[in-house]
Amino acid sequence: MYSYYSKEVGIIDNNLMNDKINLIIENHSFQYNLRKIENLEKHREFCKHDMQHFLDVARLMYIMSLENTLKIPRYMIYATALLHDIGRGQQYEKGIPHHIASIELAKDILQQCKYDTGEIEEILEAIENHRGSTEEYNSLSNLLYRCDKLSRNCIHCTAIDGCKWSAEKKNLKVTY
Repeated sequence: MYSYYSKEVGIIDNNLMNDKINLIIENHSFQYNLRKIENLEKHREFCKHDMQHFLDVARLMYIMSLENTLKIPRYMIYATALLHDIGRGQQYEKGIPHHIASIELAKDILQQCKYDTGEIEEILEAIENHRGSTEEYNSLSNLLYRCDKLSRNCIHCTAIDGCKWSAEKKNLKVTY
């Protein structure tokens, strides 16, 4: 098992950390499910759940984590963001809520990519909770919840009038 981050020492090996992120991106199941979502959302009028969305969420999470000195390792942030909506295809095809489908897919992918049990549990908890705000501000769950919503560019969306999000929820200004 690799050790990328040590809470005691605070050491992060950037090369190994990047490898851990890229293992997910290169994973067969991740690629298969990402393509499935892209195909199923090809004609979707509203926000898509593609690699651009996953990376937007990851980058916002990382920025917010740094600004608030949350000390969440980058590979944990990126793993969470990359996998939080990976179950969308199963939602469209089988009616399984996407956060539930994403948990199952993410667990297998994270195990294949050699994440340890504690990391997997923390990431899966964040994915499970990303549909509703958590009270613990410094948690990975809350960070994902907030940045998933902030990643949407509502002000420039051509489908804004038909969007089911309430006016209060829509991102009409650049803030967080």
